[in-house]
Amino acid sequence: MSLLPIEEALARLLSMADADAITETQRVSLAEAEGRVLARSVIAELDLPPWSNSAMDGYALRFEDLQGEPLPVSQRIFAGQSPQPLTPGTCARIFTGAPMPEGADTVEMQENTEVLDDGRIRFVETLKAGKNVRLKGNETRQGDTVLDAGKRLGPIELGIAASLGCAALDVFRRPRVAILSTGDELVEPGKPLGPGQIYNSNRTVLASWLKRLGCEVIDAGILPDDLERTREQLAQLHLADLILSTGGVSVGEADFLGQALREAGELTLWKLALKPGKPLTCGRYNGVPVIGLPGNPASTLVTFGLLARPYLLRRMGVQDVEPLKLEVAAGFNWTRVGERREYQRARLENGRVVPHRDQGSNVLRTAAWADGLVEVREGRTIAEGDLVGFIPMSELIG
Repeated sequence: MSLLPIEEALARLLSMADADAITETQRVSLAEAEGRVLARSVIAELDLPPWSNSAMDGYALRFEDLQGEPLPVSQRIFAGQSPQPLTPGTCARIFTGAPMPEGADTVEMQENTEVLDDGRIRFVETLKAGKNVRLKGNETRQGDTVLDAGKRLGPIELGIAASLGCAALDVFRRPRVAILSTGDELVEPGKPLGPGQIYNSNRTVLASWLKRLGCEVIDAGILPDDLERTREQLAQLHLADLILSTGGVSVGEADFLGQALREAGELTLWKLALKPGKPLTCGRYNGVPVIGLPGNPASTLVTFGLLARPYLLRRMGVQDVEPLKLEVAAGFNWTRVGERREYQRARLENGRVVPHRDQGSNVLRTAAWADGLVEVREGRTIAEGDLVGFIPMSELIG
């Protein structure tokens, strides 16, 4: 079987995600909308700002009244007040964010003025008409689309919605993802280890990651090496939107998960041109989509971040799902030409990206050391200073 390029694997997964897109929506408060995906575009129902206001603490005036003579102060305007129309030939003491009085068109900051003994204001710098005024609607006009459907909501998007008076937003419901692990060698943290056993770290990594993505996590636990019990546990996952397994699904005689999945659905094994993370399984079980990630922690990290995460985001309604990739100077040399694309745990040092010396697929600790993943493309060498792709860990985890 030839190796499947990661671009083709991602395209296939996104096509599957589009076919299974989540369409059910919910209306939630802004406080509950963090990380959710907007189901209906936000249209401005008012101008922003709703009235012209001062960008500075200073003095509001009619520019044509500025003839070189000091101007008397006719009123003081604080933010939140409704000012009187400006008396011709006067200025108004005004504070940042306060509404401009009718008739005023310019604001001079207080640092460029002088208060005379009689209380009049001398303007000591050359002033331009319209200076320091935020005009009504200069940020948003009523009827503008300010947030598009499919936008994942973070602090900035929620702030924009709040600035327009939105108390609640329509979002797609959260995907329900069942995570399960396979093998009698796995033990959950807190329990004693037996001979040949290891603690299950993938469950914790994926559960935390999925929650950050806004998914509902169904913990299906560790599947035993027993076909009948595997069938029983899988039968309980019919309400999931995705079954996400770690440990690989092979065709070996001890692969009870793969056998159970194939009995009630379809399953294909992809051999990816990817390191770490060559094996990936994909299919359906009783109509529920299934993605099987490799079991080594670093392989799980890479395949979930580059493939399963974009798949889930697309099902949630997000269109732009691939992580941001930067071009950064390499702080290393690479002389071995490989057949698979490698994503090495690396970090930035003095403006250059440096991979960790231990890239074992079984090692998770180096991912905590890293700032992100450096891309080593198949069929090429790298000399120090060459530009390489670098995906920040924040782009993958968030």
